[in-house]
Amino acid sequence: MATPNAAAPKMAASTKVSRAGWYALTLVSLTQAMSLLDRQILSILATNIREDLHIGDAELGLLYGTVFALFYALFSLPLGRLADGWLRGKLLAICITIWSFSAGLAAFASGFGLLAISRLGVGIGEAAAQPAGNSLIFDEFPKARRGIAMAAMAIAVAVGLGLSMILGGIAADWWDKTYAQGNAPLGFSGWQFAFIIASLPGFILAILLYRMKEPRRGAMEGIESPKDPHPFKASAAMLGAVTPGTNWFLLWHRGASKKQWTINLVGLALIAIFVVSMISWTQSFSPRPPLEIGSFHLNPHVLQWLVVGFGLFVVLNLFQSFKLTDAPTAAVVLSPSLLMLILVGGLQTAINYGVMGFTPSFIMRSYGLSAGETGLQFGLLAAALGVMGPLIAGPLTDLVNKHLAGAGRVGLALFSLGASPLLAIWVYSADTSGSFYLRFTLYSLILTMWMPPLYSMMYDLVLPRMRGVTSSLYIMVSTLLGLGIGPYAVGMISDANGGDLASAIISINLVSPVIITLLIIVMIRVNRDEASVLDRARAAGEKV
Repeated sequence: MATPNAAAPKMAASTKVSRAGWYALTLVSLTQAMSLLDRQILSILATNIREDLHIGDAELGLLYGTVFALFYALFSLPLGRLADGWLRGKLLAICITIWSFSAGLAAFASGFGLLAISRLGVGIGEAAAQPAGNSLIFDEFPKARRGIAMAAMAIAVAVGLGLSMILGGIAADWWDKTYAQGNAPLGFSGWQFAFIIASLPGFILAILLYRMKEPRRGAMEGIESPKDPHPFKASAAMLGAVTPGTNWFLLWHRGASKKQWTINLVGLALIAIFVVSMISWTQSFSPRPPLEIGSFHLNPHVLQWLVVGFGLFVVLNLFQSFKLTDAPTAAVVLSPSLLMLILVGGLQTAINYGVMGFTPSFIMRSYGLSAGETGLQFGLLAAALGVMGPLIAGPLTDLVNKHLAGAGRVGLALFSLGASPLLAIWVYSADTSGSFYLRFTLYSLILTMWMPPLYSMMYDLVLPRMRGVTSSLYIMVSTLLGLGIGPYAVGMISDANGGDLASAIISINLVSPVIITLLIIVMIRVNRDEASVLDRARAAGEKV
């Protein structure tokens, strides 16, 4: 084993991207777009689903957020570990087949149950998209071009989000008008046809991904990773290690110390106290009637915070598993800069989901537009701005990093996330829809600048073999804070203030001072943490 003070391998100086690299980026970006399309299409079809299946908004919210988020976040961890040891193209192909099939399955739903199974399958399948995709791209693109690569991924997310609103609405409306007399094939309604259309491209993409050549892991940095002898065994072990219940068996099996047992049980107790406190506070702040799921009745605040508590315990178990089974990963991932960047991303994702989840409703309520008009106008605008923002931010990320390594990328994210909350106040006080769209354009262009620099920094702070599990950790945190809390917080504030969505959307930006403070700290120390990655890994036993 090399000593901790051994010189780090010299990183490849070339900025050239191979044809295989551009091809891989194209397929991975299409995977991200398909992921958002199949994930978000439920939102534009919600009204028709509710009318046809006679289910309420509470059940739809449960499908959109909690059911999806729970399985997406949980399975991102073992699938991220599998991405760190197995063939990433094949893993993506298998997972996109699973989620495309699951998305299409929703077309045959006649009630809440099959829709829930569909969302569960979509969540599990999509859990591999970011870990495997990001890991693969970083092995195809040199460091000097990774801002552009991350911009492409951000563009794909925006395109998928826009397509979910546009394609879902157009396909459903066309089908319902074509078969207005009630003679539709298979008796499908428009929303059922839309699910089928959304699911089909994924199967074609899966074939291309399965046949894609796997890049050499770590070769771009000159620290090529050895082949993992048992990736599936390690993936299954990680799932067991983080899942409440089985985690205790594995703590015992791995000979955890009294200190580790104490940390786990005390951590669980603190999480339980937090969950109970938040249930009590949110129910008093915004009382809600119980959900009716079959013969079961459940308070939505109870369900919300039980899922958050579950996720927090999973994260605690994950860190303990690292310390027991992979000391180098623990030493690298527990970098202060990386953990703060993950928290920044999670908090900002909460803002983004809160804003995007309720802006269509804000437009319809404030400016009197129909759902169809809003879906087409706002969907097209969101997609276009989601493309333009990263196209500016991606090259800018690489440029500032070239002239001011590390701190330059933090500065770009700091500008984006510091200015956008102030602009939000201006945007959501617009008097007309035209004025709103004009203001939203500037707001969105600045807001989308944070993703390329933050993502490229995160994956530069770990070794190549750790990028999949790092992405999974980020997904876990951002899903809990973003999809799990963002829309919930905006909706709860809106309910409490009499339905004033503008003030509710603006209110979620109150976490921005925390984001800015964390980024300032990262700016001060990011170069130091990045320079010490190899030393910390070697000191913990990594043979590189």
